[in-house]
Amino acid sequence: MLQVGEICRKLGLNPQTLYFYERIELIPPPQRTESGYRLFSDKDVERLAFISRAKALGLSLDNIKDILTLKEGQSLTCQAMHERLSKKLQEIEDNIRQLQELRDELLPLVNHCLQKSEVADPNHECVILEKVE
Repeated sequence: MLQVGEICRKLGLNPQTLYFYERIELIPPPQRTESGYRLFSDKDVERLAFISRAKALGLSLDNIKDILTLKEGQSLTCQAMHERLSKKLQEIEDNIRQLQELRDELLPLVNHCLQKSEVADPNHECVILEKVE
């Protein structure tokens, strides 16, 4: 069993994050010592690690709660979960496409600046709005 400080160090979380997750019922209320300190089991740590990974990948707390509900065999159907995850996957693919488009726009500008800096004074003002060929 781990206390809040140990969990936070292990997972790189802020203590307020744990309290918030408990308040919104993303995690179940942890056990408590006689003096009221929260104690987290290995299962709680796994759940918190999953939440952290899912957040880092861009899932919302509502999405994460849905996934956890499904994992626990509660009321969410596989079809409903499939729809939610498919929607999130489409958002990710859209973001990738937009980032690739931005990359395609920036690459010629980077190359232009590199070419100009090789032939000109490196301290010369860059006029990035010049027509890039």
